[in-house]
Amino acid sequence: MSHFTNIKTKLKDKDFLIKALLTIGYTGTENVLLKNPSNHQHEEVQVEIGVTKYDTTLEVMRPMTAGFKINDDGVFELVTEVDTWHESFPIERFLQKVTQEYAKCAVVETAQSKGFNVTTEQKNVDNTIEIVMEKW
Repeated sequence: MSHFTNIKTKLKDKDFLIKALLTIGYTGTENVLLKNPSNHQHEEVQVEIGVTKYDTTLEVMRPMTAGFKINDDGVFELVTEVDTWHESFPIERFLQKVTQEYAKCAVVETAQSKGFNVTTEQKNVDNTIEIVMEKW
């Protein structure tokens, strides 16, 4: 029997999370009910941000059985149906991508609010991101 799995994160800001999802090719839709996939019997889960992705082969938005729910500590948890994960990479890699883009967005927007401008940004072979900023 399958079930929704909750995976802890350290993500707290909804706007940064939605921007991170967009950057890596997903859409974050607020207040979504994650439904049971066909032939699965478990509770439905209300999430603050549901995750969808545009399917280029079908030319439609494909809802994923995944979303982010705020826990009692005010931190988002990834909620997903592991048995119906449709991506070509594991859930852990998806969460790494989201977390990296979330961090980049938080750093850039915070620095810009303090008067810094991004002069260069580069993603290295090892997937690290190097951002150079300046302030005049």
